Amino acid sequence: MNLFDVYPINNIAIVKARGSYVWDDKGEQYLDLYGGHAVISIGHTHPHWVQRIEEQLKKIAFYSNSIKIPLQQELATKLGQLSGKEDYQLFLCNSGAEANENALKLASFYNGRKKVVSFTKSFHGRTSLAVSVTDNKNYIAPVNETGNVIFLPFNDGQALEDCFAKNGKEISSVIIEGIQGVGGINVAEDSFLKKIRSLCDEYGAVYIADSVQCGYGRTGKFFSHDFAGVKADIYSMAKGMGNGFPVAGIIIAPHIKPRQFQLGTTFGGNHLACAAALAVLEVLESEKLLGNAVMVGKYLKEELKSIPELKNVRGRGLMIGFDVPEALKDLKKNLLLNQKIFTGEAKPNVIRLLPSLALKKRDAEDFIEAIKEEIAAMAVQEA
Repeated sequence: MNLFDVYPINNIAIVKARGSYVWDDKGEQYLDLYGGHAVISIGHTHPHWVQRIEEQLKKIAFYSNSIKIPLQQELATKLGQLSGKEDYQLFLCNSGAEANENALKLASFYNGRKKVVSFTKSFHGRTSLAVSVTDNKNYIAPVNETGNVIFLPFNDGQALEDCFAKNGKEISSVIIEGIQGVGGINVAEDSFLKKIRSLCDEYGAVYIADSVQCGYGRTGKFFSHDFAGVKADIYSMAKGMGNGFPVAGIIIAPHIKPRQFQLGTTFGGNHLACAAALAVLEVLESEKLLGNAVMVGKYLKEELKSIPELKNVRGRGLMIGFDVPEALKDLKKNLLLNQKIFTGEAKPNVIRLLPSLALKKRDAEDFIEAIKEEIAAMAVQEA
């Protein structure tokens, strides 16, 4: 049997990882500034994370949600404390797509409506509802097509007002990333998020803050939506939540009341997932990683802005993007092949940085030197 060939794959086999570094099967070391797509939040194989999982594995790895799992409440309590959302409720699942799927479904249960507002260049996952609100026709199969989704321009307050004026009583929810990841590190303006909050309040719609990639401290605040000083009705989380262990969830404002059998999951909130997620929160707190994300992220942005060939450096904390001109279209590839540095991308011309929140400043300095070296080498080749 062959693997189903749907991923463009680098011909590199990673066999070991620690902190912000990974090693391939030939012993070559790489600096990881991609974090497996923003998943590695506290560093690869962090000792506390490993210990937490090992200890839990020796007790019980899994049982279904038909029994009491005290680790779930422990996780909810810790998450409430660190996020500042102690009065919210937690529902646990397995992936970012599943989190958004449940958020959209719960919003529709809450107000009995069908229409959803999403935005250009958005990415919310690949399952049925989540992919329907994703702005990429290549991901949407005919079975996923629906007339219930309204796509609006990102950061366009007037378009949003006009949409609510026309469809307000039919709109169930508005779903938005605080910073678009796959779309190219596009930051939602604070005023735009405030506009969403006020219109949802006025028309009885649900504000869903997709925090799958831009949440869990990556921006220096627990949720990137927090920069706007607003509270969403539902926050979706995944990626950095488990530091590589599959775990996700939504937190739900207190005015949205649960009903038994409304949502469900087999593997969500299992013992190992909760252990991994608790370890992440404990390390975020004890090592002050949100502060580190601010400090190292500020250094990276300032240094990248000083490189004249790079354009439109943007982002918050350790979620950073910049545009690459056509002459440097091979920069990402060359950083990997020549400098042994993993970075991310967004088509057609954006490099994305999504490293561990524990990234050290000296590693950031090494990256800046490497990118200058590659740009200089490419300029010589052009000449």
